[in-house]
Amino acid sequence: MRQNGKAKKEEQEEEEGQEEEEQEQEQDGVSVHSPCKIPNSSFRKEKSELELELRLLEALEIYPPAKLRGIHRHFVLYGLTEYLRRSFNQPFSGDDVLKLLDRFYNLEMVKPDDEDTEILNQEEDFRLPQSYFVTEDS
Repeated sequence: MRQNGKAKKEEQEEEEGQEEEEQEQEQDGVSVHSPCKIPNSSFRKEKSELELELRLLEALEIYPPAKLRGIHRHFVLYGLTEYLRRSFNQPFSGDDVLKLLDRFYNLEMVKPDDEDTEILNQEEDFRLPQSYFVTEDS
């Protein structure tokens, strides 16, 4: 009987240990092994992950990811950080935003916006207007 009691007690402890492991693996309804797990960073934990991702996707409507590979990448990154800062009333760093973007995009594979580079590659001869050369003869 004692062995049966010990076996039951050990079995109960094992079940409790498994339940604790499952609870540790699921925090805020997201599995620890999920690719969408929030990275450790400076933004507050109380903001829900879903809300953060939705705000980021809203910001991407204004600041397209293709611009993150072009000549305007720093301005776009700043715009994204400002959008999130205003949405949550707290500061976000560029690294925070890049970590969030990394969940949705492989930024190394995003094609740069060629529109801007085409404009820069066009050469035009500069000429002063004729009105500049007109002298006043009195």
